[in-house]
Amino acid sequence: MWIFLGIVIGFLGWFGLRYVLSGFFTVNQAELAVKTSFGRAQRIKGITTLDDPIAEFLRQKERERYIYPQVRVIPPGGPYFRWPWQRVYKVSTATETISMAFDPQNPKVNQGGQVLDAVTKDHLNIGLTGQIRYRVSERNLYAYLFGVKNPIAHVMGYFVAVLRERIASFEAPNDQQDDLLDIDTIGGVSINDLRKNLTDLNEHMDRECLSSAARYGMVLDASLITGIDPPNEVESALAAINTAHNHVSSEISLAQATADQRIVQSKRAVEIETLRAQAEVEPLNSLAAQLGELKRNGPDTLASYERSVRLKLYQKAKRIFVEAAQ
Repeated sequence: MWIFLGIVIGFLGWFGLRYVLSGFFTVNQAELAVKTSFGRAQRIKGITTLDDPIAEFLRQKERERYIYPQVRVIPPGGPYFRWPWQRVYKVSTATETISMAFDPQNPKVNQGGQVLDAVTKDHLNIGLTGQIRYRVSERNLYAYLFGVKNPIAHVMGYFVAVLRERIASFEAPNDQQDDLLDIDTIGGVSINDLRKNLTDLNEHMDRECLSSAARYGMVLDASLITGIDPPNEVESALAAINTAHNHVSSEISLAQATADQRIVQSKRAVEIETLRAQAEVEPLNSLAAQLGELKRNGPDTLASYERSVRLKLYQKAKRIFVEAAQ
């Protein structure tokens, strides 16, 4: 009897230490947790990802494919408790940075995850370098934890597919295609145009990857393509083309600056001559107005004015020549 009672007490003590006391847990800062019971996550009844704003970036034909339930999320803090048949999954919500050439399933490819190969529409192989920032979506933890086996591999595969498709179909904007200086084109696709439009390319990738949160439970915060390198066999030819392009651009800029300067000088000369003419015409206009006013006051007034002017001139003159009458 006492042996049996000791066994029961020992079992209860072991069970309390093993499962009850160890059942308490905490969630650190920059972490979230999801609790499962017998492998099933605690869900919010009647709500799926389609009811969340993150689903608006999904195409219509994809909405039926990516329907995930919303789960109850345990925020940072604690202590919390779990029973032995329950399991806690913790995920970090911190933003991480990774090379866009990194392959989670085979880190040795893409030159050790440093350079991503892509093909332009004229079948020219180029190398892309850059980084992407990502984090776990707090609003779709089910997809990250249970819906996708390796979320980062899916996100990277989706990102690379979209990027390569964009490079393969890239065309310079119309305002650049009509540029007379577009002499740096190789086989119909300009490497320099790709470099000049890096900002637009990055913005395009950000827009296309907005659906990753609804697809895989991961958010792409930003993509930053920093380098586009041509093949080694065309590097020297591209450098020569760039040198010629820069020289022509410099000469045209200098000619435009000279022409603009001459136009400004011509405008200023016209303004000066116009002001001079106005200054010479103004006294004549004033004199004509005065004479017209005197004439309206009567013929004697004009004669008196003429005599007054003569007297002033006589006072200033040292000699006066008078024509003798015949």
